[in-house]
Amino acid sequence: MPDLKLVRPSRRSLLELIVTTPPSVTLSADDPSAASNASIIGLFAFVVVAWSLNWVVMKMALQDVTPFWAVAIRTGLAALVLFPSLSAAGQLRLLPRGDLPVILVIALFHMVAFASLMTAGLVFIPASRAIVLSYTTPLWVAPAAFLFLGERVTVRQAAGVAVGIVGLLLLFWPDSGAWSSRTALPGNGLVVLAALCWSVSTVYTRAHLWVATPLQLMPWQCLLATVALVILALALEGAPPSRIGTPALLALAYNGFIGTALGCWAMTVVNRRVPATTASLGVLATPVLGIGLSAIILAEGLNPLLIVSALTILFGIALGAKGGG
Repeated sequence: MPDLKLVRPSRRSLLELIVTTPPSVTLSADDPSAASNASIIGLFAFVVVAWSLNWVVMKMALQDVTPFWAVAIRTGLAALVLFPSLSAAGQLRLLPRGDLPVILVIALFHMVAFASLMTAGLVFIPASRAIVLSYTTPLWVAPAAFLFLGERVTVRQAAGVAVGIVGLLLLFWPDSGAWSSRTALPGNGLVVLAALCWSVSTVYTRAHLWVATPLQLMPWQCLLATVALVILALALEGAPPSRIGTPALLALAYNGFIGTALGCWAMTVVNRRVPATTASLGVLATPVLGIGLSAIILAEGLNPLLIVSALTILFGIALGAKGGG
């Protein structure tokens, strides 16, 4: 990994950072100053719904497409949207040399490792469980920030991490479904590993000295990730699918256009208009809604232990976010 360029941590906690924005858009370009409060609320609601559906539609896409190819196609579609969109907005720029390390880390750890491991895990476990496991990422960010960035962990943040880990352990209780089949436990492990990869990119994002804005860098991250994903897909899964059914194609298009490109743009606008704590706590509605949508659309049902675990994890994250210095 390239050497970190450490900066003085801001007062915004890393727990707030990870639940507020994906690592690739931690900071944003300027948002429209004329946006009304109603439009910001609408954008926030759009982000929550769009991101909640991401796991559901990807689960549908996996009926026709193998995991690595699914992520490669989705990321490539996002790049196809972002390049012309930022160019039209006057935000597209050539890669600054100083931002190459962060582009590599975000592309490889978040867009390749996180997305691939998460999608592979979805093959074996329900989307609702994958959503909850992925939202354990903030639990790993705080201790990593302490170890590698020297950030102080407050008592409240430590308590939040402890509560979140209790919720995570509930997901592996004998009656939770984690042991229901030979492939269930490896599926859970893949998603937890994905969350750890996301935390790596988040901590590095925190430490990087930005030249361009992260939104300006996002198309290049998508492009690099697409190339890496295609190489991995060819090596691990062979040739791309010769035919993709309409439902799977629509699911991948949703993931690339709406869930990734448009969703991330909307969140950059929201981040500039609302307090960090408000945004970080509001976005916690995403996994809750995702569980409900999984139950309705995918007929996965509602596991009471999963719900208790999700609420416990989210409470821990909320506690830590509000406890940031």
